[in-house]
Amino acid sequence: MNESIIKKYIPMTETIYYTLLAVITPRHGYAIMQYVHELTDSRITLGTGTLYTMVGRLVNDGIIENLTNESGKKTYIITDTGMELLNIETKRLEKQLNDGRMVLGL
Repeated sequence: MNESIIKKYIPMTETIYYTLLAVITPRHGYAIMQYVHELTDSRITLGTGTLYTMVGRLVNDGIIENLTNESGKKTYIITDTGMELLNIETKRLEKQLNDGRMVLGL
């Protein structure tokens, strides 16, 4: 994977992280917003401007790809590069959480 992509996306913002989780299965924009909202118990609400700006950047960087389904809606799915980034970030977050638990005695 391109080192500049890693530097650009790690650490990852919450909105990108949850969007990548959402597009492990092909989803269109509104479905991504709903999935993230439900997965985070309404903690994160993606607005259309935020989502489509972010999705455009992720497509341009090869993190997700744009598919067009039979109804003509644009759907998005994570690429292999995106999956690698998601795995790197998940491991980073797990390490961070474990360090916090250790220091706090939790």
